[in-house]
Amino acid sequence: MEQTLLEVEDLKTWLDSSAGTVRAIDGISLDVARGETFAIVGESGCGKSMTALSVLRLLPEAGQIVGGSVRLSGEDLLTLPESAMRNVRGRRIAMIFQEPGTSLNPVLTVERQIAEVLERHTSLRGDGARRRMLELIAAVGIPDAERRLGEFSFQLSGGLKQRVMIAMALAAEPDLLIADEPTTALDVTIQAQVLEVLRELQQTNGMAILLITHDLGVVAQMAHKVAVMYAGQIIEIATREQFFSAPRHPYSRKLFLALPGGAKRGGDLAVIKGQVPPLTVEFRGCRFAERCDSAWERCFAEVPGWTTVDDGHQVRCHLYDEKRAPALASQAEGAARADQAVQAGVALLQVRELKVHFPIRKGLFKRPVGQVKAVDGVSFAIAAGRTLALVGESGCGKTTAGKAILQLIRPSAGAVQFEGQDLTRLRGRALRGRRADFQMIFQDPYSSLNPRMRVADILAEGMKALVVADTPAQRAAGMDRMLAQVGLNAEAKLRYPHEFSGGQRQRIAIARALAVSPKLIVCDEPTSALDVSVQAQILNLLKQLQRDLGLAYLFITHNIAVVEYLAHDVAVMYLGRIVERGTVDAVLRRPKHPYTQALLSAVPTLDQAGERRIIRLAGELPSPANPPPGCHFHPRCPQAMAECKLKYPEAVRLGDSQEVSCLLYTAS
Repeated sequence: MEQTLLEVEDLKTWLDSSAGTVRAIDGISLDVARGETFAIVGESGCGKSMTALSVLRLLPEAGQIVGGSVRLSGEDLLTLPESAMRNVRGRRIAMIFQEPGTSLNPVLTVERQIAEVLERHTSLRGDGARRRMLELIAAVGIPDAERRLGEFSFQLSGGLKQRVMIAMALAAEPDLLIADEPTTALDVTIQAQVLEVLRELQQTNGMAILLITHDLGVVAQMAHKVAVMYAGQIIEIATREQFFSAPRHPYSRKLFLALPGGAKRGGDLAVIKGQVPPLTVEFRGCRFAERCDSAWERCFAEVPGWTTVDDGHQVRCHLYDEKRAPALASQAEGAARADQAVQAGVALLQVRELKVHFPIRKGLFKRPVGQVKAVDGVSFAIAAGRTLALVGESGCGKTTAGKAILQLIRPSAGAVQFEGQDLTRLRGRALRGRRADFQMIFQDPYSSLNPRMRVADILAEGMKALVVADTPAQRAAGMDRMLAQVGLNAEAKLRYPHEFSGGQRQRIAIARALAVSPKLIVCDEPTSALDVSVQAQILNLLKQLQRDLGLAYLFITHNIAVVEYLAHDVAVMYLGRIVERGTVDAVLRRPKHPYTQALLSAVPTLDQAGERRIIRLAGELPSPANPPPGCHFHPRCPQAMAECKLKYPEAVRLGDSQEVSCLLYTAS
């Protein structure tokens, strides 16, 4: 590493609110060297993004920097006039925002948006500017650069949008790149490509990266140094190797223990009790004390200072100052409860050759001119008490399949047999009479609950519609029972969704599904919008409910670690079809289909030993309106053969626990 590029010292940023002054950043200090990736991790609301905005002086109207300094190559950015700061932004410091879909201008072409950066911060114009744009587009791995420059952001996939954001950020060759959750909205295959682009550009240009994320797998692959934030303060700083081999702060340890994975399948995940404290209060002691299992009297009475536990490894914790820290081994909690695996028995749900095709209509009379084959012949079964995980890239048809199974979308063909009855043949009252048996939990607890309804009304709505309870007294008793099952007090019935945290809202969504006593629940990315600590609570709850009630889950996700922890079986989807399925151990330990192999190779891991071999996929996911002939995966497959272009492979059984649709196995 070279000399220090960014120096942040005792930075304080406060926000005015109706509840009082929010101390969003309360005295943080950090140094980022040239060519270094410095990662800031922590839960939502801890101050990570506000730190980035403070460095760039892009605070919201209610925000104000009230103390500290931010030096870039020795120059204090907080003392610069706004006109000088505009030259720093984009030229010396650039930023990649979390959601490229809202960060790019939908009415300007890619070329025009990159040109704005070049015009503002460089002397390039005309042919020189266009050559630079083509270089940038090629550098971030966007194919067919000439065509892409003329496109608008809505014509690009999520991965391409994020690459355009990176190209814009790098246009003026900044010294520092701030990447705020740059891969959160991306599939793992695209995420791996974006991270590789950042690494290669960093090695080429020697720029520093300030990486803001809550994904410890991304940190393990990218960071040189790590800082952990909690409630507006940095509480631990270490090198990557130190942090992943021996995290010191109790909060850091809890983050690791809350991560799901196959090794923890037999018990419950560790959870962090309580919630992040409001930042409107002035803390007298450690900010984590109320939630810390190791807290003692001093933790509540005195603010901890920094203690150096190793060269380059510092922690803000009284336990180390007093030499009272527990050994690492004693922190390896997580219930030792044996997981009573339910053997696959008679199928509760049997899906056969399910198809959902949407017509493409054009012209004055909206005549159909084609079809979007969102789901194109999917088959699987789920037994009572078992979980089938449905995984794959965005746009492969997972959510559409889930909705079609519940008859929220009418299938174009195929059968959905629930307890032997074909749901696709039911209509009106007959279908409504079965709806209590299957429910859905949606991805975003912030948008799936009606903000104008109290929790009692939300829970009662389904009970009334499906005639689960006849009288108000029966419904009230049922609500209390459901809320208790999901870990909420009965008084929660009287409150509105906005009064709850994200994890509590998702518990309410689960209670709503349970209110009608279902046998099958379709879980559509139920933890993807949650922090790792809240995710652990929801996964524990889902597992407990399955043990107690014998529920079957169809779990739609792209998080392989969650699949390892929760699922019994897994099916991998690609472009509307299942390409591989089997038990979790068989598919995740011994993947056979080239797409499954590529998907698993791209998943970030915490393992620091050796280099990972990521399988690169060519091109983008094709459109389901025009899937490639033969095997749909052949244009991107590194093992494609000539016959793969001619016919779609039949499913081949590989032992008792695995099935794959691939000509590599059909031929053998």
